[in-house]
Parts: sequence; C-alpha cells; structure tokens
Amino acid sequence: MTELSLPRLIGCAPRCTAGPRRHRPVINESHPPGMNLVGDLERLFATSLYPLRVPIGIGIGIAVVGLLVVARRRGWFAAARRHPRRTGSVAVLVLALGLPVTWYLASPLIIRTQLIEPAPVAVTESASPPPSPAAPEPTTFVPTVVAAGPFRGADDFHFGEGTASIIETAPNRFTLRFEDFSVRNGPDLYVYLSPDTAGYADGVLELGTLKATDGAFGYELPDGTDPTDFASALVWCKQFAVVFAVAPLEAA
Repeated sequence: MTELSLPRLIGCAPRCTAGPRRHRPVINESHPPGMNLVGDLERLFATSLYPLRVPIGIGIGIAVVGLLVVARRRGWFAAARRHPRRTGSVAVLVLALGLPVTWYLASPLIIRTQLIEPAPVAVTESASPPPSPAAPEPTTFVPTVVAAGPFRGADDFHFGEGTASIIETAPNRFTLRFEDFSVRNGPDLYVYLSPDTAGYADGVLELGTLKATDGAFGYELPDGTDPTDFASALVWCKQFAVVFAVAPLEAA
C-alpha cells in the first residue's frame, strides 16, 4: 500500500471511529437498463458519426442550402405566407415539443460544473487507557491508497481524464476519490464501482450522482465494503445505459 503525503491531505477529517467490519453492503446485481432507442442513437453518434463530424457538418450545410433553394423554387415560402395561422400553429407545436427535448439532451454538452473537496487527512486516535497511570500515547492513522487508476473516455465523444483512487481513510473505512477529474457532461450521470475493468457489469455498487464534471471530490463507500471486490470506477448514464468514462483500478 502507498501512504499519501501529508502536505496534500488538508481539509476536514473524516469519521475516524474504528470498529469491526460490518456485513458486506447490498450491491446492485441487476443488468444495466435496456438499450433504448436514445441510448442506441447516442452510441451510434459517439462511435461512428462523431469522428466524421467535419465532413458530416459540411454535408449537412450543403443539404440545408439545397433544401432552401428547392423550397423557394417550389413556392413553399409563399404558401407559408398565404396561411400565417396554420404556419404559426405548426411552428409553435414544433418548438413546444422540440425545445425541451433538445435542451435536456444537448445542454449538458455546453454546461460545465466544478467542485473541489478537501482530501482526507491524517487522523489522530486515542489509544486504549493502559493500566498504569501514564498518559495514553495517541496514534495517527495515515490515509492510504489501496487501489488507483487513470480515467479514460468510452470514445472520442465521451472523454474522461483524471485519477480514481480508493483510500482507506480510517481502519476499514474507504473513500473513492477523484483527482484532476474531467468528463463529458450528460444527463442522469452516476458514479459506480464495478467488478469488471471494462465498465458496467453485474455486481456494481452505486455511489451516487456525479457531483461535478471537473475537479476533485470523493464518495464514501458504505460500511462493510471490501474494495478488493471491485476492478474499476466509472461514470455511467443511468437513463440511457451509456458509459462515459472508466478508470481500471490496480492495487497500490
């Protein structure tokens, strides 16, 4: 195991009451959500279309210009001006349906959030009172990295970087810590520990929603969690069953 250097470990101390390890926490054993249409389209876009975004963008621009030319020659604009109420009703309906969906799916691509949480600190614990009148000597528990690994994005579109570490912050108490972290934003993102180095798998442990797209922060593991049960940390879109970033973990 690798001890963290004390100069980096500044901030509020975590809970430090030592005790016997409790039962292993209940872990989600279900399969990932169904590969719905939106998730399939996102994977298709990220793996096949996004790498070709420049020629595709040029092609779409040419197609739009061509469509406008055809619409003008066929008198579509003139017909729309002759029926302003019908045209306005259609436009309002399209906007009312399209804008909320577009905002929900696309706004995370431009919205970024940052959070910096203090790292775990060295904890001083009082020793059990000895039978002699001498004062008990305090002992210091130094937070120790038990496993760590770098983040990588699922593909060119779903980028991810930084480091994930499982730190023993007190005897048999662990925290998953993200450092120098950055990931593509998205809807309904959650953080998991997985027994599979490749990402989501049966036996994942859900730790909560992603706190921020950038920064350094942590998630306390439930009491009784054995970090050796897990081989990776990942950021997962729960609603659409899409992995954004994975950090394979290796014992320190």
